[in-house]
Amino acid sequence: MSHAFTKIGLIGKPNHQGANHTLVSLYHFLTAKGLDVFVEERVAQSLALADAKILDLVDLGKTCDLAIVVGGDGNMLGAARVLARFDVAVLGVNRGNLGFLTDLAPEFFEQPLADVLDGNFVTEKRNLLEISVHRHGSIKSSNSAVNEAVLHADKVAHMIEFEAYINNEFVYSQRSDGLIVSTPTGSTAYSLSGGGPILTPDLDAMCLVPMFPHTLSSRPLVVAGNSEICLKVAESNDAQLQISCDSHVILAVMPGDEIYIRKHPTPLRLVHPPGYSYFHVLRNKLGWGAKLY
Repeated sequence: MSHAFTKIGLIGKPNHQGANHTLVSLYHFLTAKGLDVFVEERVAQSLALADAKILDLVDLGKTCDLAIVVGGDGNMLGAARVLARFDVAVLGVNRGNLGFLTDLAPEFFEQPLADVLDGNFVTEKRNLLEISVHRHGSIKSSNSAVNEAVLHADKVAHMIEFEAYINNEFVYSQRSDGLIVSTPTGSTAYSLSGGGPILTPDLDAMCLVPMFPHTLSSRPLVVAGNSEICLKVAESNDAQLQISCDSHVILAVMPGDEIYIRKHPTPLRLVHPPGYSYFHVLRNKLGWGAKLY
């Protein structure tokens, strides 16, 4: 029987007993179907799978046509920042907490995964952010983010000053604890906690959410996804500043630096089992009310 995907990569949550158990189950399930299975090197040693093919994350992205990530949204974000540059489909098995990005339950993955392998699945393209820090006209550092890029001080509750520009047009100057620039995927993450709107994943948009601004008129701002956002950090800042990418990657920022944020050229290709509904996920994860009738 032919399958929609033939080369499967397994990525896990290192040193997590539950994730390891699920990875072993997935490995045996997939190899029994005659599929070519590769295991990401960080978790391979703890799985004790004889004759397993082991690759690092980059080579896994180059080789596989489907990557299965076992863990929480944090594991998915870390893998997605690498895998998005390759045309590889990504599917998540939830071994974390909320699990907005990880669809499959570890106890009942067999039938939904079989459906996906048979070609019965929903595909989504999720935009990422591309972030670069410029100093004296040259790029000092850069990275990508699935959820958000956050400009903030390295101290808790420390006010900073910066200006925001969109497509070279001045928007505002701000004195606040920082700014969250979120994708639609990230609108249910840190941005939501900061009072930002929920953006459905099909929107080509970004959202700017001020963090504790020193004015009551500052509000979240949604802009087109192809916008170029520039944050110019005031020379007067006395704190060490940072740009956090998905709360995992930290880029150092100095007073006077300019941070450019734009849509990453390659989106993440997520696949979901049949029957997937984004609004069902929101109801389930956020505790929204069920139908009245």
